[in-house]
Amino acid sequence: MQTNPTYSSLVAVGDSFTEGMSDLLPDGSYRGWADLLAGRMAARSPDFRYANLAVRGKLIRQIVDEQVDVAAAMGADVITLVGGLNDTLRPKCDMGRVRGLLEEAVEKLAPACRQLVLMRSPGRQGPVLERFRPRMEELFACVDELAARHGAIVVDLYGAPSLGDPRLWDVDRLHLTAEGHRRVAEAVWQTLGYDPEDTEWRTPMPATLPPGWAARRVADARFARQYLLPWIGRRLTGRSSGDGLPAKRPELLPYEGSGA
Repeated sequence: MQTNPTYSSLVAVGDSFTEGMSDLLPDGSYRGWADLLAGRMAARSPDFRYANLAVRGKLIRQIVDEQVDVAAAMGADVITLVGGLNDTLRPKCDMGRVRGLLEEAVEKLAPACRQLVLMRSPGRQGPVLERFRPRMEELFACVDELAARHGAIVVDLYGAPSLGDPRLWDVDRLHLTAEGHRRVAEAVWQTLGYDPEDTEWRTPMPATLPPGWAARRVADARFARQYLLPWIGRRLTGRSSGDGLPAKRPELLPYEGSGA
């Protein structure tokens, strides 16, 4: 891998993780790891361009149909692809179909850029995720195999102890906080070959006393009311949180930042 490479463009493909939820900016928009990464890369390349095609809630079929060909046609130096995790969290999931679609995406994107970046997505510690963990690990094994076959690099967020800490996840328990996104940006930055700005991004946060029983029950009730029940409702009705939403940054344009 090249050390401190110079890349002139970045295209990000994916779902809510790449859109930047829940790294909320004062104007109500989301920043996220891809914007943070683009800002760093732009500081190294004055003519840097950035597009982010990610839309929350997208399944791998939708990512392939709506984003992959668009990204491939942009001719960017770097393309990041993170998808399939939403599929693994559905009650019914055909993992063979997910693997096939991911392979289709990689086969189109790898030859269309200088460097394709894949990821093993982070996994929050907690009992809810445990039932889906075998599917997630099957997805990540596919990511590793495709990367080896097509010359992509893999950012291992799943194996980072720090990113399993519930304190780095928003109250919806599905999306990272601003600090979580900052650590992901650092991980991708280093995996691309840049000198580290934070050598401790994998290091867990200092231990604190866990919340008491009453506080946990209040948090559980809030989570169920505000996030879990609406999520179940969308699954039952075939709706998605991203229905009707446009891509975050649909064109490959000069990067002007997205707030700090």
